[in-house]
Amino acid sequence: MGALMVIFSLQKDQRRKRTDSVEDELELSAVRHRPEGLEQLEALTRFNRKELQILYRGFKNECPSGVVNEDTFKDIYSQFFPQGDASTYAHFLFNAFDTDKDGSVSFEDFVMGLSILLRGSVQEKLNWAFNLYDINKDGYITKEEMLDIMKAIYDMMGKCTHPLLKDDTPRQHVEIFFQKMDKNKDGVVTIDEFIDCCQNDENIMRSMQLFDNVI
Repeated sequence: MGALMVIFSLQKDQRRKRTDSVEDELELSAVRHRPEGLEQLEALTRFNRKELQILYRGFKNECPSGVVNEDTFKDIYSQFFPQGDASTYAHFLFNAFDTDKDGSVSFEDFVMGLSILLRGSVQEKLNWAFNLYDINKDGYITKEEMLDIMKAIYDMMGKCTHPLLKDDTPRQHVEIFFQKMDKNKDGVVTIDEFIDCCQNDENIMRSMQLFDNVI
């Protein structure tokens, strides 16, 4: 279902099995950054209690302090794309998860984003994708921002694409996407234009599904 779930999910050969849910609550209060209680996170996400416990154990194993900074996030994420350079895309992805812009991703940030990506509605997923492409968070996507994301994705995929992509492939894709999305031709794409175009263009919607492979 994607690299992020693999990164932070519980690996049976590396973690001891626990059955006492009280222990999970004690762990939640033992880290430097204390997350919300499992009941509150269960209400705020589409994960049940057991799934949150599994996610938390995996997250805590990788991030004992309870938060992950950008360098650590990049190191973890890059392990899943050894054939390419994932650092730039991981930077953009980190910023999308870091919703309060404090330079770190907490367990709450992580599961809230993951809940949308895995179990959110189409509208919610497209809102999240727009936020990823809107690099400077000004409420618009420029052609340059879209190109930066596309280049980062192709850099990350490296030599695993078949046939091998030409250097100008990202720019060609951006020109096509932007021409369709920028309905009023003002040089930027609004969230309404983005969502409307994605929902009504099967080719673009399929391209958006690339998230299933890189997130």
